Amino acid sequence: MKTIAQRIAEELGVKESQVNAAIALLDEGATVPFIARYRKEVTGGLTDIHLRHLHERLAVLRELEARRETVRNAIREQGKLTPELERALLEAQTRTRLEDLYLPYRPKRHTKAAQAMEAGLEPLAQRLLADPPVHPEEAAAPFVAPDKGINDATQALDGAREILMERFGEAPELAGGLRTLLWDTGLLSAKVVKGQETTGEKFADYFNVREPMAKIPPHRILAMLRGQEEGVLRLSLDLPEEIDAPTDAANPGSDMIARNCLPRDRNHARDAWLKETCRLAWRKKLKPRLESDLVRKLTESAHEEAIRVFARNLHELLLAAPAGMVPVMGLDPGLRTGVKVAVVDKTGKLVATDTLYPHAPRNLWKESMARLTELARRHGVRLIAIGNGTASRETTRLVADAGKATPDLRLTGVVVSEAGASVYSASEFASLEFPDLDVALRGAVSIARRLQDPLAELVKTDPRSIGVGQYQHDVNPRRLTEALDGVVEDAVNAVGVDVNTASVPLLERVAGLNKTLAKNIVTYRDAHGPFRERMGLLKVPRFGPKAFEQAAGFLRIRNGATPLDASAVHPESYPVVERIVTRLGASLEKLIGNATLLKGISPASLVDSRFGEPTIRDILAELEKPGRDPRPEFRTAAFQEGVESMEDLRPGMLLEGVVSNVTNFGAFVDIGVHQDGLVHISALSNRFVKDPHEVVKAGEVVKVRVVEVDIPRKRIALTMRLEESPATPPIGDKRSHVPSAPPPASSGSALAEAFAKARKETRR
Repeated sequence: MKTIAQRIAEELGVKESQVNAAIALLDEGATVPFIARYRKEVTGGLTDIHLRHLHERLAVLRELEARRETVRNAIREQGKLTPELERALLEAQTRTRLEDLYLPYRPKRHTKAAQAMEAGLEPLAQRLLADPPVHPEEAAAPFVAPDKGINDATQALDGAREILMERFGEAPELAGGLRTLLWDTGLLSAKVVKGQETTGEKFADYFNVREPMAKIPPHRILAMLRGQEEGVLRLSLDLPEEIDAPTDAANPGSDMIARNCLPRDRNHARDAWLKETCRLAWRKKLKPRLESDLVRKLTESAHEEAIRVFARNLHELLLAAPAGMVPVMGLDPGLRTGVKVAVVDKTGKLVATDTLYPHAPRNLWKESMARLTELARRHGVRLIAIGNGTASRETTRLVADAGKATPDLRLTGVVVSEAGASVYSASEFASLEFPDLDVALRGAVSIARRLQDPLAELVKTDPRSIGVGQYQHDVNPRRLTEALDGVVEDAVNAVGVDVNTASVPLLERVAGLNKTLAKNIVTYRDAHGPFRERMGLLKVPRFGPKAFEQAAGFLRIRNGATPLDASAVHPESYPVVERIVTRLGASLEKLIGNATLLKGISPASLVDSRFGEPTIRDILAELEKPGRDPRPEFRTAAFQEGVESMEDLRPGMLLEGVVSNVTNFGAFVDIGVHQDGLVHISALSNRFVKDPHEVVKAGEVVKVRVVEVDIPRKRIALTMRLEESPATPPIGDKRSHVPSAPPPASSGSALAEAFAKARKETRR
């Protein structure tokens, strides 16, 4: 039997000793970011990706071990734990296999088989199974016992059949073999529920489908499961050769039961009776149970893939380029209710709010321009963040006109995703931060801060509300939360946190901290002023040595007592830096950022019993570029002027947009028309693309060409294969700006065919 560490090591392709070291650290309370960054020597250099997988699998496998012990004890208490059974239990590698072995011994309600055994019919069942010459009715005659409820041979045979059906249904090897057969060759069928054809039109692509179970893409599985949940579809699992006629006994399921459970010699009087017993065992006992198992397997695998996609998109969104510490104006667009305005200074502090009414019904365009430029001039604003909701493009035009009217201000409008902003606006944290501010104005503040620092602002919102996944509302909420929390923790700690400006939601994501400690830090900071050194954190109530060890390296103190406190060098490694300073004969101030000087020292020469070469290399790299931000350089997308709605689009247009979501079947791109377009996976690149994440990521600015526009269904097909000849004049031709209804795509177009395929895959 393999140990947990052995199994995880094989899955990760690393040494068992590395896994054992990581498990020991996790059990001591160390966090994944801390181990990945500051304990490389201990784990042999396991990355955060290794450690996340290890952490998740450790919990799953320990749960399996706990269940294994429970099952062993339960069977042992019944006095039925044989050496062979115990060996099989110990070798079970999955929960499903473990439960198959336990099923015959699991306490159950009083079944028909149990009643038959109480009536003394077990010897009859055994005889029919093992004694070829016997005729069923003749064998049953001695077991007729009216006092036990067995009034004739037919009742005796029915009881014997119930015993055998239960025995076949609980045979572990048989169940395992049939489950594998179903998975490898089975088909998942979906049919529309009668009467739901109109109300369930969005699931029309699944009204009559039959696909190999093992090959269905996860997003299609989730779509079918959602259709079933909404009462539109009826799903079933079938073997391709199976005949559904109730009288047919010769199907793959019952045949496998016969091959595994019946005597080899056939052509006897009892064979027809046994064959029917096998058919009923398959139909009534095994097939329903295996269908349930496989639907659960399909669902779980689809959920895991959906969670993986969401987590990856969230990671990319959190690590999107920040505009940095500059004043920003946030605009939450609206028509009748007006455009909400919030100005924040370079630290994110709210300094001004207002409401403008440039759009219908008031149409105060010039007045709104004047007020916008006045606020920008007064607070030194150059960047204006515009929410991408209703009236976004109209508001973008307002900012553009204001910029043209006041070129000295050099105003730049940037469209920012509003996803989750309303959740933040109504949150407890927002209420505490802005108790007297209107909810809509809180949204404008969040939009402004998202441009300054996406990570710092998005951590205030439940990750599930950010909306960068596929079917994320259908998956296991506990598992999704665990995965997304890990993504947020990794992102926050990869960037680092300024302890003197960070909010409570941001601080609580730092390795080793929690909500209570985060609140205590902010309370202490408010009472005593900014922290001057990391060691000062030990004065915060309940901030003990263990929390300091885990968190200190990820907390930054800028302009403090030592430059090292603004870097990712952990305080425990400061003695190494002192040795470097002594070795090079230069002050710390001259050393930091001096790549030439730092290259003059060998990492191996600084290794000692506590600090190995990986840590020394990290320290030298950090000294060369202290506090470096792993996020890319800030860049904005320029939406095409005059293209504000789907009606303005024409096939062939070349546009710039922002990737809003990446799924298994392609990427959705915001091109500024209030409806994201889809770049199908086949249109992402000239080369074959297995995973869209290989080509694009959420938040990335990309160039796309319009392929097809379906206004009634609100669908836009895009391509990133820009070198292909456009169907209509390119964007440089003035005719491409003339709004018109898009012509239908040519039936011979490969991209049109890809879009048609994408339609099936994107139905909700």
